Amino acid sequence: MKQTVLTRYRVMAYITAVWLLVFTAAIVAKYGFETGDTMVISQIHGVLFIVYVIFAFDLGSKAKWSFGKLLWVLAAGCIPVASFFVEPKISRETQALIAESDAAKAAA
Repeated sequence: MKQTVLTRYRVMAYITAVWLLVFTAAIVAKYGFETGDTMVISQIHGVLFIVYVIFAFDLGSKAKWSFGKLLWVLAAGCIPVASFFVEPKISRETQALIAESDAAKAAA
């Protein structure tokens, strides 16, 4: 596995998390205070979330995650602020896999 796979996932995890927070604030403003529109924000978040799902699947397949772990990572992209807690844990685990892979390549 390459470092770029993890980097793509990390970037999209943070971007998606920030846009989800923006979208949540827009929803609160729209329905709580009857101001603003959420159409553009929701569309941007939707496209970013699709890219996040693709990168998470790519990372999960290369890291050989179980289906449950993959669902857990994908669910983190749906819950505001959850990605900020899940992403560092996933990054640490994946960094260990990348280090093992690099060590195996160096030994061969």
